Amino acid sequence: MTLLEFLVLLIIAGICGGLAQAIAGFSRGGCFVSIAIGFIGALLGTWLARVTGLPELFAIQVDNHAFPIIWSIIGAVLFLAVLALLTPRRPLP
Repeated sequence: MTLLEFLVLLIIAGICGGLAQAIAGFSRGGCFVSIAIGFIGALLGTWLARVTGLPELFAIQVDNHAFPIIWSIIGAVLFLAVLALLTPRRPLP
């Protein structure tokens, strides 16, 4: 995998993580957090798809690596929902 392909994967993961944060309504960081959430969502979503026997939906092929867009967003939303339940709420000013 070249540097350009890795950067493309980071951008795709960041977009998926940002969309998931917008859908879940839970945001704790900037660009790097969105990228990490996108990758965690891809891992969780792909695992969930395999367990339930559902097909990959809309995967982008970068080099020989497929990045599942829909499952990444679904997995990231689930991850953020659990994270939102486990973190204490901030007091209102």
